Amino acid sequence: MKWEKLKPPEPDDPMCCCECDIYQYGCCCDCEDLDEAFNRWLKDKPNKNGCQSQVLGTVIDNLEISMIPVLVLLPLLLWVAALHYLLGITILTTLPGLVLWYYYATHRRRRRTLFFLTLALYSLAYMYYLFITEILPRGGVSHLQVCTVTAGMILTIGFLVHTKRGPGFVTASLPETHSQIQEADKDSAHLNGSIQPAAEPQATQATLTGKWSKCPVCKIMRPPRAGHCRTCGSCVLRLDHHCVWINSCVGQRNHRSFLLTLGVFVLTSLYGIRLVLCSLCPRQHLMTALFYCPGVYSQSSTALCFTCAWYSSIVTAGLLYLLVVQVLNISFNVTEREAQLALRNKTGQSRLWGLVIDTEEYSRGFYQNWVEFLTMTDATVSPQSNLTDLV
Repeated sequence: MKWEKLKPPEPDDPMCCCECDIYQYGCCCDCEDLDEAFNRWLKDKPNKNGCQSQVLGTVIDNLEISMIPVLVLLPLLLWVAALHYLLGITILTTLPGLVLWYYYATHRRRRRTLFFLTLALYSLAYMYYLFITEILPRGGVSHLQVCTVTAGMILTIGFLVHTKRGPGFVTASLPETHSQIQEADKDSAHLNGSIQPAAEPQATQATLTGKWSKCPVCKIMRPPRAGHCRTCGSCVLRLDHHCVWINSCVGQRNHRSFLLTLGVFVLTSLYGIRLVLCSLCPRQHLMTALFYCPGVYSQSSTALCFTCAWYSSIVTAGLLYLLVVQVLNISFNVTEREAQLALRNKTGQSRLWGLVIDTEEYSRGFYQNWVEFLTMTDATVSPQSNLTDLV
């Protein structure tokens, strides 16, 4: 497998014609993927009822038939892993590699995909289903604890939906707003401070002032810290990274909700794992129950729940690491894209054992960095959004 397939999307790289959201002309490309052929077949098929909602049409456009084997094999693999602890160790350690291998084998050049988002939501629903059907009947879980887990899931999905509404794309009207602000600054300078312009949020001023650059792909002027995402095919305000797990970019408009999604999910998952271990291994300490729980493999149901607790722990550990990196980046006022560029150009300093790259370009101290992050505004972004953006 070539490194070109494994490397993360580089900023300002052009896209292939089959990677955009419109697949009608995918037949002109070299990517003859099963998903694309199935998408074109669905779109060319006449509609029987003569009407189709916009959301349903977008779902059909992005439907990936290659997800079906994964959704079927995931519960099967977890069930096999519950047969013996050696099988559990083998399957759980090889499962991430199997998922990545299947993804690269079935998607090849396709980068914008619902593969990881569908897998994450399906895993979340399956873990909650086992919690309700296997752990709750055993007793020892109060109604308040069940409501807490359920509320955590609802909040996670709610924040995810808000994150999916868009990262804040650079529009063609943004340079006009930038020129108007510059003219207002000149007028206020001529008036010697007698008439002060309307105060704007600090993050907006930082976005619209500074050195602007022209995107080599979009051919539009963009403010500082904006970047072009070749996966989405657009420039994003204060681009942090393109997250494959949510099938969307993380930028100025949805960075806060993305951080809330991570935080609420990690807390809910840790709380749910604690409830499962306390139900399966009531005599064991919480820290040792995950590694030693005698008698858990005596029944298939308890073994499956214990294996799923391990599966959830692995996923939670990965997202916890991502959450820590995000918090550190915000504390140093650096985005993931800026950190990658600083590493490539050797202009940043590695801090905290390599968890964060300090560029020292926008950092103004811990407190001011968090104030700027929490007061970011999407006023310069076109508010137009619809339900199809959630897909």
